Amino acid sequence: MSERVSPRILLDVLQERFPDSSKTTLRKMLQADRVRVNGNTERNAKRPVASGDRVEIGSKVEISDPRVTILYEDDDLIVIDKAAGLLTVASPTETEETVVAILNHRVHVVHRLDRDSSGVLVFAKDADMRERLQALFAAHDIERVYVAIVHGRLPQPIGTFRSYLTEDRSLHVKSTANPRKGKEAITHYRTLASGDQYSMLEITLETGRRNQIRVHLAEAGHPIVGDTMYGAGRENPIGRLALHARHLGFMHPGTGRKLTFEVPIPEAFLGLRL
Repeated sequence: MSERVSPRILLDVLQERFPDSSKTTLRKMLQADRVRVNGNTERNAKRPVASGDRVEIGSKVEISDPRVTILYEDDDLIVIDKAAGLLTVASPTETEETVVAILNHRVHVVHRLDRDSSGVLVFAKDADMRERLQALFAAHDIERVYVAIVHGRLPQPIGTFRSYLTEDRSLHVKSTANPRKGKEAITHYRTLASGDQYSMLEITLETGRRNQIRVHLAEAGHPIVGDTMYGAGRENPIGRLALHARHLGFMHPGTGRKLTFEVPIPEAFLGLRL
C-alpha cells in the first residue's frame, strides 16, 4: 500500500523560489497580488499546490522611491542606479532602508555598493541567474568603472595599485605583505582633473574586493573625500562619500547580448572646486 503524499502549500513553493527571503516577506508578496497560480491571483499562503500547478511571480518590479532608478529589467535580471546613503542589503541593525527592501525583496544579490557610495548595481531574479552573474564577477568578465574625489594630487596621473587585502575582526580592510593571508586586489586609476586640494579620478577595477578602492587610495596617501573609516578626516565639502559606480558592462548570461550601463557623475562631484 503506497503512502499518500500531501501537496505542498504555496508558501513552501515560494520559499524554494526565494530562499533568501523571510516568510513575512513572502506573505507580503502574496498580499500585494504578485503571485498567480494557474493564471489566477492567489493570496492564500496555505493554498495546496499540486505537481501540475503553475506558480508565477509578476516579472516587473514597481517602485516609487526616488533613491532607486531602474535602468534595465527583463525576466532574468534588473539593473538600477542607487543613491548614496542607502544600503544594498540588510544588516544586523538595518532591514528596511535597503535596495533589496525597496525592490520588494524580489531580487537576489549579486554584488554590493557601500551605503555611502552611489551608482550602478545588477540584481538577479532567481538563484540560477545569481550564480551565473557571480561567475562573471569571479572571472573578472565585468566592466566596472568608478569616479572618486580624493584628497591631494597623485604623483602620476595614471597608475595601478596592487596588493593583497585582508580583514580584521571588525571588518576593517588593509593590505598585507603575505599573499597567503590576503586576496589579490588590482585597481587602475586615471586622473580626470586635479587642483590644490582635491583630484577627480576614474577608477577601473580588475578585481572586486571589499573596500578595495577606498583602501588602495588611503594607503597611497590620498583617501576618498568623506571616507572617515580610512583616514579622510572630518572635512567633507560634499556631505557624502565621494565614490560613484559610473559604468557597468557585461554579457547577459541568458541571452548572450552585451549590456552596458553608464550613469552621470553626481552634481556634487562636478560642483566641487578642486
